[in-house]
Amino acid sequence: MNDVVSATPHRRSWIGGWLHALAVYREPRVLSMLFLGFSAGLPFMLVFSTLSAWLRQAGIERATIGMLAWVGIAYSIKFLWAPVVDRLALPLLDRLLGRRRSWMLVAQLGIALGLANIASSDPVQSIGHVALFALMVAFCSATQDIAIDAWRIEAAPLERQGAMAASYQLGYRIAVMVASAGALWLAADFGWRTSYVAMAALVGIGVATTLLVSEPERLVPRDELVREQRVVDWVARRAHWPRSVRDAGAWFVGAVICPAIDFFARHGLAFGLLIFAFIGSYRLTDYAMGVMANPFYLDLGFTLKQVAAVVKGYGLVMSIAGILIGGAAVARLGRTRSLVLGSVLVICSNLAFAALAARGEPNVLGLAAVISLDNLALGVHGTALIAFLSSLTSSSYTATQYALLSSLYALPGKLLMGTSGFVVDALGYPGFFLYTASLSLPGLLLLYWLVRRDGGRIRT
Repeated sequence: MNDVVSATPHRRSWIGGWLHALAVYREPRVLSMLFLGFSAGLPFMLVFSTLSAWLRQAGIERATIGMLAWVGIAYSIKFLWAPVVDRLALPLLDRLLGRRRSWMLVAQLGIALGLANIASSDPVQSIGHVALFALMVAFCSATQDIAIDAWRIEAAPLERQGAMAASYQLGYRIAVMVASAGALWLAADFGWRTSYVAMAALVGIGVATTLLVSEPERLVPRDELVREQRVVDWVARRAHWPRSVRDAGAWFVGAVICPAIDFFARHGLAFGLLIFAFIGSYRLTDYAMGVMANPFYLDLGFTLKQVAAVVKGYGLVMSIAGILIGGAAVARLGRTRSLVLGSVLVICSNLAFAALAARGEPNVLGLAAVISLDNLALGVHGTALIAFLSSLTSSSYTATQYALLSSLYALPGKLLMGTSGFVVDALGYPGFFLYTASLSLPGLLLLYWLVRRDGGRIRT
């Protein structure tokens, strides 16, 4: 009897803790991330899975579709121009909006222009035209990501980053539904051009959010002043150089060298490289599998409207659940356990895809079950990773360091993504999904090694 009585307060405390963790989603800046996440997710789908469905329906070969996914490498090399976004003040806009919001706005306008040009393209007659503007959208979208990630990290303290990441992921997933289910539905009834014009118009949601949110206050820590002394010293040693060359070199040292020195000074060279290896392997499954998802649905016999309703519409419910669970899991379980949970769920979801593919015929209920698990897995998986990456950055170099880290997690997957069509042709869909499931194993092994070698630097 005493055990029952004593267990009740504990159970109430446990439930209360989770409810308290979920209450953070009502905060204004956390809510703002919902709309900024939507703005980030919208263009991503339109140059990947949705575009692949259009190309497949137009009769473009799967190998070509897979190679076109390489335009997404722009997301993976965004660290190359992240220092520009971090340091360069855009004329006029910087004074009106601030550093982060001005870059968001310029990138969003570029996304809208690129989507409008894709809408006017004919993939059969000019696949190169489609590829060119898909690359433009990917570049502008990657630039927007740099600015949004910096705004997110600077706008909230570390203990709120799990909720900020979850809100971002939720908005992102809603955009995924709109840019996939919504775009497919519009394409089925009105054609692909109308669909992409409508998507270009929805970029206005991001524009409105950018204009309404406030620029975060950026505090300069004492250790940044020490590192910036490197810039002063560098210029002093080159006083005989032309002024323009010295200015360019000083900018490069401050924007590129100092962020790298800061990261490895905090984590150490060996441990920092191990972090890089883990980040680069964690999402291999997501990227390798994602570009072939829509061709798989269509090749299995599902219609565009079935894909829109089940895969994108119904799947959103489990996606929202996964994101909310992911944000709460980071707060309650910590980043490491949340990362493990996300990987295990992703492996299970890809094994479920393999079973569906082995069945060899369309089954709506089976598809709904698989999609439920997949969206739940991706919600936890993505939220845990974003919170982990955010914890690694310094407020001194937010945009540059986060862009580098997020580029690292995407680059290996993007390279594998381009070969997905060849793997499907060689192994068939059941073998392909077994292959993608196995790609999550290196990330789990590296995470185990990372935790074993951690000296209290990242473990929570």
